[in-house]
Amino acid sequence: MEHLKYRSVFDIIGPVMVGPSSSHTAGAARIGKIVRTIFGEQPDSVDIFLFESFAKTYRGHGTDIALVGGLLGMEPDDERLSDSLKVAHENGMEVLFVPKKDKAEHPNLVKMLLKKGKRQMTVTGISIGGGNIQISELDGFKISLTMGTPTIITVHQDVPGIIAQVTKLLSDMNVNIGTMTVTRESKGEKAIMIIEIDERHPDICQKLRQLSHIDSVTYFD
Repeated sequence: MEHLKYRSVFDIIGPVMVGPSSSHTAGAARIGKIVRTIFGEQPDSVDIFLFESFAKTYRGHGTDIALVGGLLGMEPDDERLSDSLKVAHENGMEVLFVPKKDKAEHPNLVKMLLKKGKRQMTVTGISIGGGNIQISELDGFKISLTMGTPTIITVHQDVPGIIAQVTKLLSDMNVNIGTMTVTRESKGEKAIMIIEIDERHPDICQKLRQLSHIDSVTYFD
């Protein structure tokens, strides 16, 4: 049996949200926001592939506006969420929804293809219930990012030594790495590190941002 991680009683009774379903709205908004964070900037365009339950009910349950709202940086309870498609258009972000008939590993699964100039990234997210989510794939790499443990996400330039700099900094701060995923677009281009650590270290972002070739650092706990 899979064990879900809850940080507070509010994770059990469900989050504050806009819409009829925590899986289809709160979870979807959180997926969108995490994907935006991993990408590091607003994309020019997003192709959103919806599977199973998401594919069947994404309009009626507000999954579409929730995903786009998250991609724009909105929280699940943001009052602007219902206007997210309009806001995306005003901000120059093109969105294409593609419901799929294929079977998926989970009934609430979405895959996104984000593009910005020549840069692109694919991410697969799952809404596992109660507003909780999992990121299961990044640029073809299988991962398991649940946001149930302290997590650091960096966007950086793919240059020799940058991973060693990050891991040395964490070691110097006595921070233990639980899991670490590194992926890149191509040699010498943008790269992403997702690092799950054992204990909370909210001050770590400032130190990581001081390293050379680091574009952005985001911390979740």
